[in-house]
Amino acid sequence: MITQDDLIALVRNYNPRCDEHLIREAWDYGAQMHEGQLRHSGEPYFTHPVAVAALLTEMQLDDATLITALLHDTIEDTKSTYGEVARLFGAEIAELVDGVTKLTNLQLSSSEAKQAENIRKLLIAMSRDLRVILVKLADRLHNMRTIRSMRAEKQAQKARETMDIYAPLAGRMGMQWMREELEDLSFRVLNPEARNSILRRFITLQREAGDVVHRISADIRTELDRAAIDADVYGRAKKPYSIWRKMQEKDLAFSRLSDIYGFRIIADSTEDCYRILCVVHQRWRAVPGRFKDYISQPKSNGYRSLHTTVSGRDGKRVEIQIRTREMHEVAEAGVAAHWAYRDGRRSENPFAVDPVKWISTLTEGFDSADDHDAFLEHVKLEMYSDQVFCFSPKGDVIQLPRGATPLDFAYAIHTRIGDGCVSAKVDGLRVPLWTRLRNGQSVEIITAEGQRPQSSWIEIVVTGRAKSAIRKALRDEDRERFVRLGNELLRLAFEATGRELSAKALGTAAKLLNLPDAAELRARVGSAELSARSVVAALYPETAQTAPEVDSATPVVGLEADVDFRRAPCCQPLPGERIIGITYRGKGVVAHAMDCEVLANYEEQPERWVDLRWVDGTHPAVYGVSLDLTISNDAGVLGRVCSLIGEHKANISDLRFVDRKPDFYRLLVEVELRGISHLHQVMTALEAETAVARVIRSQDPALRP
Repeated sequence: MITQDDLIALVRNYNPRCDEHLIREAWDYGAQMHEGQLRHSGEPYFTHPVAVAALLTEMQLDDATLITALLHDTIEDTKSTYGEVARLFGAEIAELVDGVTKLTNLQLSSSEAKQAENIRKLLIAMSRDLRVILVKLADRLHNMRTIRSMRAEKQAQKARETMDIYAPLAGRMGMQWMREELEDLSFRVLNPEARNSILRRFITLQREAGDVVHRISADIRTELDRAAIDADVYGRAKKPYSIWRKMQEKDLAFSRLSDIYGFRIIADSTEDCYRILCVVHQRWRAVPGRFKDYISQPKSNGYRSLHTTVSGRDGKRVEIQIRTREMHEVAEAGVAAHWAYRDGRRSENPFAVDPVKWISTLTEGFDSADDHDAFLEHVKLEMYSDQVFCFSPKGDVIQLPRGATPLDFAYAIHTRIGDGCVSAKVDGLRVPLWTRLRNGQSVEIITAEGQRPQSSWIEIVVTGRAKSAIRKALRDEDRERFVRLGNELLRLAFEATGRELSAKALGTAAKLLNLPDAAELRARVGSAELSARSVVAALYPETAQTAPEVDSATPVVGLEADVDFRRAPCCQPLPGERIIGITYRGKGVVAHAMDCEVLANYEEQPERWVDLRWVDGTHPAVYGVSLDLTISNDAGVLGRVCSLIGEHKANISDLRFVDRKPDFYRLLVEVELRGISHLHQVMTALEAETAVARVIRSQDPALRP
């Protein structure tokens, strides 16, 4: 562990005017609070906050961020409180420490619904003060560097969480070096064999070809000297995970990968950047389609650079990035460059972005994602997006993720343009709406009155904004139809009880059923989420009739006397589902769910079909259904799952494990239920349980009657 004086020296190197006294006080307070605590490795716990603070000095961050790093676990893991931190170090630092504590408590690798809500909280914390996530990223980086001391299953969980959330977030913030290291550290945990294989190939390659990086760097410097351009040249082999991802994306073997080396040229001015580009392209042949100008079209996080790929020595592809020193500072620190200090003053880098504006571009449209699936999809698209730049007919530049289509372009301009899109022209030629756009293309959108979004568009677009707008338009269109249908169903239900359907009655019913208004009530009834009979019963309880108990010996209507009946094992139909009977010689009638795949085998035998329906009323909980569950391998989880099923008045008749892994179990649970609504209740409760990663109804067409 570095000493207190070492940390102060690291800070004073870039900020001689730092509040040395306050940093020392934070060190002493943190050491006191964590005294006696140990990490999994056996080291004193305080070595971790110190390492996080040291990492942040590499980004030349302000005193408040460094002090937050020293104290970031005090409120969570010690007897320290928010009030005490605020009294000793001020409200700003207390807010930052509290923000990091809340992020630490988020379970980003939980079930999708929980994960979506927690990522939403993470983004809200970022929008309040981005320094919270900078401390959290440094915290995660140090934990990943020292992850070997954790249990294997915990390593895998943290590595997946890092790969899915923190690494792409670091990349989106412009801290590419941190993204690459987080990915590679996660890769080492999740797929050590693949990583070791790539490292072995690198060693073999170096032994056979020598120091390629040194030779190519020397070639570039020679060409720059001839052109009298002063610039620094750096080269390196790409990280193992970066190579592995490219192998997977392009389905190539290592021997066929060419651009596994990257070079960076740091120039004095923007003019020199373009001069260097000319020198490189005159000396080596440029690879078509691999040039990107992020200087004239910077990324939203402030990143500026020229990217090109050329064929170097022996035909090997070489990736080269060219930028100025100020651009390089932003490329290394990303959004964090806003807080960077140099010589005791806030660094005035013209390329650093305003964090408030940046976070608004990241979260734009997130609030419109109504369900957790859409939200997660939107987040991950935004996190992982690389960019293409296209032009409108007026010359405006539209920034889109790679793989975007003319429909994405239309919605990027305006939702109204997207909704009314009927076709598009790219570079003057009419193209299908699913065409993938490329850098520099000119796009013209053609609209028509009365055009409405199609459900197939969801599969065409890639941007979260477009997907969200299309889903909303489709919902609105369905909603109008459901409102009309619901109104008619309610009218009939009210007439059947001799009551009058009125706006006031529906408004009152909506309040009783905790719905926002009468329109939502009509829509729920029209979409079959709510029955018209239950609305009448809510207003007039005296009209409600208790459903009769159903005899399990005769649960269906449509059977002839003395004919045996049983449920098909392939689809296990439940009361409340539409069913069809198939006659079997010596077996009576077997009921299948209407959508059962097995029914297709009897299409040419209509004489065997029997029209059946379940008897109305309350059925006993005797109908078995198989549930396929994936649960985390932690103490007490199986017991909680079984208790949860029991709490919903369902009986477990059988349970068997299908797969056992260090971090999860997959099992089949046979549950006895009353009907389809009972099944939905049980599955909803299980999906809400944090330790349940997945629950589906298991149906097997191979199980013939």
